[in-house]
Amino acid sequence: MMAFRYLRARKAEGFVSIIATFSFLGIMLGVATLIIVMSVMNGFRAELVGRILGLNGHLNIYTVGAPYAGYYDAANKIRTLKGVKNVLPMIESQALLNAQGTAKGVMVRGLYTQDILARKVLAESLLAGSFESLDVHKVAIGIDMANKMNLHVGSKLTLTAPKGKPGPFGTIPRQRQYEIGAVFDVGMFEYNANFIFMGMDDARKIFSVPQNAVTFLEVHLADADLTDNMKDQIEILLNGDAGVYDWRNANKSFLNALAVERNVMFLILTLIIIVAAFNIISSMIMLVQDKAHDIAIMRTMGAGRNSILKIFVLVGAAIGIVGTICGALLGIGFALNIESIRQVLESMTGTELFAAEIYFLSQLPAEVEWHEVIGVVSMSLFLSILATLYPAWKAARMDPVEALRYV
Repeated sequence: MMAFRYLRARKAEGFVSIIATFSFLGIMLGVATLIIVMSVMNGFRAELVGRILGLNGHLNIYTVGAPYAGYYDAANKIRTLKGVKNVLPMIESQALLNAQGTAKGVMVRGLYTQDILARKVLAESLLAGSFESLDVHKVAIGIDMANKMNLHVGSKLTLTAPKGKPGPFGTIPRQRQYEIGAVFDVGMFEYNANFIFMGMDDARKIFSVPQNAVTFLEVHLADADLTDNMKDQIEILLNGDAGVYDWRNANKSFLNALAVERNVMFLILTLIIIVAAFNIISSMIMLVQDKAHDIAIMRTMGAGRNSILKIFVLVGAAIGIVGTICGALLGIGFALNIESIRQVLESMTGTELFAAEIYFLSQLPAEVEWHEVIGVVSMSLFLSILATLYPAWKAARMDPVEALRYV
């Protein structure tokens, strides 16, 4: 009861109440911001990793300096391993694209039609045309490439391979014209703007790959956590005939950058909660000084030091607990609806807040991990209660005689 009455400041205690209000707002905004940022970082990583693994294998098997000849037997052996979901042969190479008077470098991937359809991320991204048509001199391009170069299903484009064919007057560039048979949107700007998919036979012809060879084999696993174990098994199975590298090696710098950024953001935003906790200390010390007369009277009426300690701990803890709960609710609600909020803000300001060219994704992702929310809430409650101990201890140690002498 006493703690609740002290929270309702009278007119003479207005300044103390203002500091307590700022402490409450600081705790609330700190917790909310930390939950929102951590959720966006989690969603960003999960979305990128999911799309990377949806368009690439967990493991790639290759030979150095030449196409992987005799891959068929190796693929059959790898498919027998427990934990292997699929093994897909692929031809991949860079090429020069010419269309509508514009040229740009692209990455071309040649696959069998059934393997394209087996990729869930790619199969579900179809916007126009059909992936089944890629066997007959047709290709699939991303929506960003189509928009930038004014292309659509039925348009023509020319690809120039980096490896030409020898002629009487030197090396002649190997060029072929293709029709656009499909347009896709996988939600990643890098693939939508720079990747072209075609049939395996067309890829062999333009890149001069022998009939019994591919650039590499993609191994898709049932679980990404099996990567290390399966890599060791496949290396033993291949016995040095080919090399193996996993998706983490291919994206190592990118994943490390995400991890470092996530940890740094957590430390920086935690400082907001720490600053708010210091505000609680200052407001509580001022409240103790202001209530010195009341403390002395309660002590002379028989209140023990533990009772005084409890009163002021409850006053400070109430600010931290209510601020933490409000901040957690605000942060969770914001994180779960962040894409809708982004669209509203963009429509109001007329600016693009989340450019796909910069962030690789076309939508702002957020993934609330509840164990992190519990960790943030626990940390905030701990700091808030810790901040009340010194002012409450000071109030409990106050000598009633000294307090009443100057009244």
